[in-house]
Amino acid sequence: MLNRYVNRLIMRYLYIKSAIIIFIIVSISGCVQSPEAPRLGTAEIISVPIPQHFAGVSVENRPIMYSILGNGSDITFIIGGIHGDEPAGPQLANHLADYLNQNQDILIGRKVVILTAANPDGLAYKTRVNANKVDINRNFPADNRINDPNYGPKGLSEPESHIIYTLIQQYNPARIVSIHQPYACIDYDGPAEALAQQMALYCDLPVEKVGALPGSLGSYAGLTLGIPIITFEMREHDSILNTQLLWQRYGKALLAAIIFPNPVQ
Repeated sequence: MLNRYVNRLIMRYLYIKSAIIIFIIVSISGCVQSPEAPRLGTAEIISVPIPQHFAGVSVENRPIMYSILGNGSDITFIIGGIHGDEPAGPQLANHLADYLNQNQDILIGRKVVILTAANPDGLAYKTRVNANKVDINRNFPADNRINDPNYGPKGLSEPESHIIYTLIQQYNPARIVSIHQPYACIDYDGPAEALAQQMALYCDLPVEKVGALPGSLGSYAGLTLGIPIITFEMREHDSILNTQLLWQRYGKALLAAIIFPNPVQ
C-alpha cells in the first residue's frame, strides 16, 4: 500500500516537472522571431534623413536651408520658391531631394544642390516679393540690371538673392533649374537651349524663349556668368496637385536636367 502511494507521488512530480519544462520552452520560443518574418524598422525600409545646410536667414530671420546630394563633379543647382506665391516649386523640389536620396545610383559622378524655399517670407505671406517688397528674382547684378524700388536699390540688396549668389559662387554649377509658376513653359537663358529641349521630352511644357529680363537670375547666371539656366514654369493650377501628381507630371523633366545629356531611363 505504501509503495503504491509513493509511486503515485513520484508520477505526479514527474508530470508537474514535465509541464513546467514545456511551458518554459514555449515561452522562450515565442520571444524569438522566425528568421522568415521581416522586422519593421530594418534598413530596407528606413529612409535616411537628408542633411540640411544653413545658408542664412531671410529679411524676417527665417532660416534658409539647402541640401547636397552626391559627391560628383557634375553639379546641378535646383531652386524652388523664389516667388512666394508659387508654392508648387518647393513641393516639387522637396520630393526631388527625397527621390534622389532613395535612388543614389543617379548621383554617381554627380552632385545636386537643392534650395527648396529661397523666399521663406514670401511663402509665409503668399506674396511674390520678399518682406522688403522686392522681387528677389530681379535683384541680381546682371549686366542688364536696372535699379528700381521693386527690384531693389542695387544688385544683391536682399539677403535671399545674396544667398543664391553665394551658392552659385561656392558650387559653380554646370546648370541651374529655377522652378516657377504659372506660365507653363520651359524658358532658358545662356547656353541652355539643348538642355531645355531635353527637359521638354519628358513633360508637356513647350520650350519658349521669353528673353533675359533686367536683373533676373536668368540674366545673371545665363548671360553674365554663362551658366546654362532653365526657368521651369509650371502651370498655375499645379498648386492644387498633391506631391505624387506633381512628380508624375514633372519629375522626369527634372531628372533629365540632372543627368543631361543622357536620356532618362
